[in-house]
Amino acid sequence: MKKLTFILVIQGFIFCGLAIADVGITPDSIKLGQSCALSGPAKDLGTNMRAGLQAYFSKVNDAGGVKGRKIYLISKDDGYEPDRAINNTRELIEKDKVFLLIGEVGTPTSQAAVPIAEKAQVPFVGPFTGAEFLRNPFKKYVINVRGSYYQEMEELAKYLVDTKGLKKIACLYQNDGYGQAGLNGIKIALEKRGLELVATGTYERNTVAVKGGLLKIKKARPDAVVMVGAYKPCAEFIKLAKKVGMKDTTFCNISFVGTSSLANELGKDGEGSIISQVVRFPYDGSVPLVNEYTAAMNKYQPGVDIGFVSLEGYMVAKFFTMAAQAVQGELTRENFIKTIDRTGTFDLDGVILQFGPQDHQGMDEIFLTIIEDGQIKPLSM
Repeated sequence: MKKLTFILVIQGFIFCGLAIADVGITPDSIKLGQSCALSGPAKDLGTNMRAGLQAYFSKVNDAGGVKGRKIYLISKDDGYEPDRAINNTRELIEKDKVFLLIGEVGTPTSQAAVPIAEKAQVPFVGPFTGAEFLRNPFKKYVINVRGSYYQEMEELAKYLVDTKGLKKIACLYQNDGYGQAGLNGIKIALEKRGLELVATGTYERNTVAVKGGLLKIKKARPDAVVMVGAYKPCAEFIKLAKKVGMKDTTFCNISFVGTSSLANELGKDGEGSIISQVVRFPYDGSVPLVNEYTAAMNKYQPGVDIGFVSLEGYMVAKFFTMAAQAVQGELTRENFIKTIDRTGTFDLDGVILQFGPQDHQGMDEIFLTIIEDGQIKPLSM
């Protein structure tokens, strides 16, 4: 009789919408997890992504949190290596008991982490990668904020081929899932225009061993080289290429490269380098979100430079918070995803994200930038 009474009481609580909160949720806290590169050649990407997330969460917590709950972010260093990302992801889900995963940095690390998250039915929100496997086929538990690498490559091809009239395009790519995603993207974009890559070169992740790839690409005398890599190897490639006579070649990178870090690594050799972006120009004061982000970074992350990566982290954090605030009833993982699908449009104050039941990518816009006179500037088409 006592057992029956207990069951009926529990059922009554659930029926009334007073169910026990989900994992990672307490009456006064929300615990989130992040695996990212905080060491190694890609550490600037993880450090800046985390800084953007923390800046917004600090701002929200100072204002009382999400319905009285403070947001706590646990970040673990994976060094941009898949095996470490696997260990981090399991620890975050099983040991740290986080509500969801947020701000993963990289394609190979995301490829390793996503199956674990999906099996545990843990949302995987705002990864810093545009890899196609996160978008196609549709994945219920993956929520992307940024546009895809395919979209970035389409925009670069549009500029290089349609606007500048260049025909001989080569590609340097990292030898892993990230590199393959970008390589496939530029191939598709060129095929639309009746073109093929004139040469390809590759290098291994977390190295700057690009000389072999450079020799293969140089032989083809390309008009432009599209690079799919992180800032250190891409900078090494450009510097070496200019030393061996490729001074008239146009060098292009996609957003994951880390624009500010690339520019710093290149110095004077960065002149004319083009980088595609998936977020607004972080120095554009005409966008309210950018002003808000700048103020929050200056207050909560004063040691971190303003830039594209931390702005993306800030946007991911703001989107998460808006979605969590909009959840009706208990904040659970399933209700969180249902709320995103149902709400659809999230206005981050000058930047709109648009989602749907079968569309978990918030943005489609791509922006091009160029390094001129040591400064990163918007590129006019």
